[in-house]
Amino acid sequence: MEKFACTQCGYAVYFENVQCLNCKSALGFLPERRQMVALRPIAGTRTFKTVGRHTAAGPVAYCANAQHGACNWLTAAQATPALCTACTLNRTIPNLSDNGSLDAWRELEKAKKRLVYSLLRYKLPLDGSKWGKGRLAFDFMKDTMTGHLNGVITIDIAEADAVERERQRQFFGEPYRTLLGHLRHESGHFYWMVLIEAADRLGGFRQLFGDEREPYGDALARHHANGPPSDWDQKYVSAYASAHPWEDWAETWAHYLHLVDALDTAEAEGVKYRQDRGSFWKALPGQRYDSYANVDFNDLMKRWINLTIAINSLTRSIGRLDFYPFVVPAAAYQKLEFVHMVVHGKRPT
Repeated sequence: MEKFACTQCGYAVYFENVQCLNCKSALGFLPERRQMVALRPIAGTRTFKTVGRHTAAGPVAYCANAQHGACNWLTAAQATPALCTACTLNRTIPNLSDNGSLDAWRELEKAKKRLVYSLLRYKLPLDGSKWGKGRLAFDFMKDTMTGHLNGVITIDIAEADAVERERQRQFFGEPYRTLLGHLRHESGHFYWMVLIEAADRLGGFRQLFGDEREPYGDALARHHANGPPSDWDQKYVSAYASAHPWEDWAETWAHYLHLVDALDTAEAEGVKYRQDRGSFWKALPGQRYDSYANVDFNDLMKRWINLTIAINSLTRSIGRLDFYPFVVPAAAYQKLEFVHMVVHGKRPT
């Protein structure tokens, strides 16, 4: 995640902000420029003029979901529907009159916006129709099963409850469980259809992940009944990745998005990797490292491993769980490299 500043006064602002704490300007996220911008109301309308360097070509409006406190993204003033790039992906939202549903949906939207930010940063397609696949869409529902089907990501809104999410984490013996992690994982299933199946990369995929034609339901039933194989930590990024090649891909995809965005955030906050020291130090003046643009996978992973060691040490020092509670074995390292090459448009060897 990039670091943002108010385009009116230069004060630090954050991705979810709707007002600058310094100059009190209204703020919104302009997705086509990936920038938080200050806004000046246009008299007699519900539209705004953007202020400062990152101005839009014309007047803008808040996404219609801003009225629920669920979105701070902007659209063109006359956009139809009056929903932002991220909210147009919603197929179903919970009944907001149900107790707790509005707060849950707001939390889900925060996580979804961070996912969509990464997808836009990579310029990944949000619609698979041209390849005969589905369009990326989200169903946020109550009392349902989290999963993916032909582009539609379904999330049980109970996952937005921190207590319930922790209960589920412990029940399934997971070291890590977050809303953003769920969304990144499920998006991996969509991008498997678009970037692997439709792009004729099945041969390379099967060499590393296995044959996805193995009956999926049987594989999951076996995993839930027997647990992962005893040597799963030598082959996979997580225990669940061992359930089926599709889950291996989705878990690896999620890990890849985690590491790229965390490295990007570290760089934005001034935590820069020093090649001569092999560790992280306060940033020095110079060109900003862009983890989203870096095509050198080995360099990316070197930075990632050192960052996780540093931050795990910090979280342990205040008695918290590890920031990154995983160890990447050599086999999973190869799978991460496959994801990296696919995202950057190269043909994996």
